[in-house]
Amino acid sequence: MPSIRVIKVPDVGEGVAEVELVAWHVQVGDRVAEDQALADVMTDKASVEIPSPVAGRVQALGGEVGQTMAVGSELIRIEVDDASGAAVPSGSAAVVPAVAAAPTFPALAPSPGTVVALPVAPASAHAPAPSPARAIPPPPPAPVAGRRPIASPAVRRRAWEHGIDLQQVPATGTAGRIMQADLDAVIAARGAQSPAVVPASRTAALGAERHDAQAIPVIGLRRRIAVQMQEAKRRIPHFSYVEEIDVTEVEALRAALNEKWGAERGRLTLLPLLMRAMVLAVSEFPQINATFDDEAGIVTRHGAVHLGVATQTTHGLMVPVVRHAEAMDLWALAAEVARLAEAARSGRATRDELRGSTLTLTSLGALGGIASTPVINRPEVAIVGVNRIVERPMMRGGAVVPRRMMNLSSSFDHRVVDGIDAARFVQALRTMLESPALLFVE
Repeated sequence: MPSIRVIKVPDVGEGVAEVELVAWHVQVGDRVAEDQALADVMTDKASVEIPSPVAGRVQALGGEVGQTMAVGSELIRIEVDDASGAAVPSGSAAVVPAVAAAPTFPALAPSPGTVVALPVAPASAHAPAPSPARAIPPPPPAPVAGRRPIASPAVRRRAWEHGIDLQQVPATGTAGRIMQADLDAVIAARGAQSPAVVPASRTAALGAERHDAQAIPVIGLRRRIAVQMQEAKRRIPHFSYVEEIDVTEVEALRAALNEKWGAERGRLTLLPLLMRAMVLAVSEFPQINATFDDEAGIVTRHGAVHLGVATQTTHGLMVPVVRHAEAMDLWALAAEVARLAEAARSGRATRDELRGSTLTLTSLGALGGIASTPVINRPEVAIVGVNRIVERPMMRGGAVVPRRMMNLSSSFDHRVVDGIDAARFVQALRTMLESPALLFVE
């Protein structure tokens, strides 16, 4: 007698009523093992992996990639294997009723791009409790030819960038899931230090006409980013202010600090010095370090400086948060920025590390261009953008001398920040960066 199990969209906590289906890992007719990944769903920039609570064969999929699904709606139907492990024939007369409700999962704290394996409810409410004895984990399963490897979207994207066939990656995760560490081992073994180069055969011949087009659905994190940017521009009247800054002296200070303390404390970039300047400047201009609830009509000025640092990842733009930047020295700021950036890019950042910022700093590094108009990270009221540093001839003391110059491109919410205050805030940053001794005077 066949038994059909309906797996429903789980409750991922925090009052979420619907999720977006962003990836299927199985198709109709596929056999699945218990705990094998079935699909990825996304809510609030968190990609959550849904595992199978049973072994069997996929009968039907409940939605298409990009579709919004309500919590508790049907996600997938699986024809369950019998106790002997063989699939139950589908021609039997009776069908066991589908599961009446989806299991309830505990609240999670994933991040954008983070894939979280949800625990699966036991098949029977009367199942015996697990033994306290520790079982010896089985050896990692060998890759199976022809079977779709089990891996998170972050692992798949990274493997594609490095030209690695996941079929050839030994898996150490539960149910044969390929982990980031497994990919690290393969990359290290072959000495890959950079993403694979696209073969010449995949490029169009020079001068040949092309008539191809690629339609790319805007789903998952990319859709979330698009919605956030659209809301920010729709709701916030942006006022942008660009100022040129001579960073010759602060760069000289940075070089001296790295020469003396780099080996012991870690090397500094310009970012922690700029973050230090921002912390000092907002003490004089508290209206900049604020959030605006435009629906309630309330501006909240924050004493703590929780600096968001915009970080580009393979999943899209993320903004990990350096909490209480006002309490950190330069090396603590640098270490925290490095830690958060790595966590965001590898998909390990927690939800709490990606929310709650009061002011954002964004930089494209060497690609920063001459000027930019950064979009405010709503509900904040300001964002400071860093453009690239260039050496140019400048007049100093009646002589033309080479100086290292950089623009700061900043945007402000004109509803709550007056233009004069925005300009004075940026000028305060300029003063401290051009006379960096002021960074150490409060």
